[in-house]
Amino acid sequence: MPTASPFTLLAESYVHTLDPFVLRFTDTFGIRWYGIAYLCGFVAAWVLAGWMARTRRILVPPDRVGDVMTALVIGVLVGGRLGHVIFYDQALLWSFEWSPPFWGVLAIHRGGMASHGGIIGVIVACIWSAHRLRLPPLHLLDLAAFIAPIGLGFGRVANFINGELWGRPLPLAMTGDPPWWSMKYPEEILLPGYPVQALEPLRHLVDPAKPFPRSLYDAAYAGRVEVVERLAPLLTPHYPSQVFQAVTDGVLLMLLLIVVWWRPRRPGVVAAWFLMGYGALRMLTEQFRMPDVGVFTIGWLTLPMLLSLGMIVAGGALLAFAMRGEGSRVGGLAPRRAAE
Repeated sequence: MPTASPFTLLAESYVHTLDPFVLRFTDTFGIRWYGIAYLCGFVAAWVLAGWMARTRRILVPPDRVGDVMTALVIGVLVGGRLGHVIFYDQALLWSFEWSPPFWGVLAIHRGGMASHGGIIGVIVACIWSAHRLRLPPLHLLDLAAFIAPIGLGFGRVANFINGELWGRPLPLAMTGDPPWWSMKYPEEILLPGYPVQALEPLRHLVDPAKPFPRSLYDAAYAGRVEVVERLAPLLTPHYPSQVFQAVTDGVLLMLLLIVVWWRPRRPGVVAAWFLMGYGALRMLTEQFRMPDVGVFTIGWLTLPMLLSLGMIVAGGALLAFAMRGEGSRVGGLAPRRAAE
């Protein structure tokens, strides 16, 4: 029986059929691409921080980079997961099961992590590490801010692989002939309100002994070409918001911070530009992302927008504070001869 490739790219739209697992131990437990993506982000950030320490572009001694990065990784994981639970899905706090990982908070595949929570966790880790190493806290915040886009970009790739954080549906005028870059999700057929009767002509394609339309969803994610091709026209095309945010939160934000820190800066300047840049870019890309159901909003402002707006304000205040400071300028990415 023919199967679709992991990237089922049809003429009219991309249908998400990526398996979230690299290796399964049970139906719900195993090594996920989600974790691999974050691991790649952490390793790349660690390598960059090590290079900056060895070339004396930061005040962290090379032999203490591991301590700082370990604290930052813990801050990202704990803050990011708790951020998702507290901001978006408090029910996970009292969700318990008999299968691993037993507690809903630890089931990271259920909602993943919130970037705003991860940023809060990193701030706490920076303050703690600065106290231990007797370094300026704002300098460690600059370092964390500078390497953060790597993890943020990989995190959005993880969201894409997981098929989560959908974009908004395309305008009605575009749905008749959706562009190739638009996204469709087989999971849509399992959502309340989907007209299941429209799927009846496809019932013969799947095992009649299995629950329908779940069997159709499973067949699509098993990569069955005929099922995917027949199902695609019945799905809603969405903006690829995860891809948009991988580019903005990762590539564009990193380029901004490289420009800012090309020359030595007073502690806090880089972190301030990170807060303002990330906040502004999130405000932009959230226009294309589907709001989380049941999450607090104020008019058209979603919770991520409100948090991002707060980051912009905090970044502006931090920049004003840092520029008025009397501390010496630190860092600078330019080659030493050019910097001098």
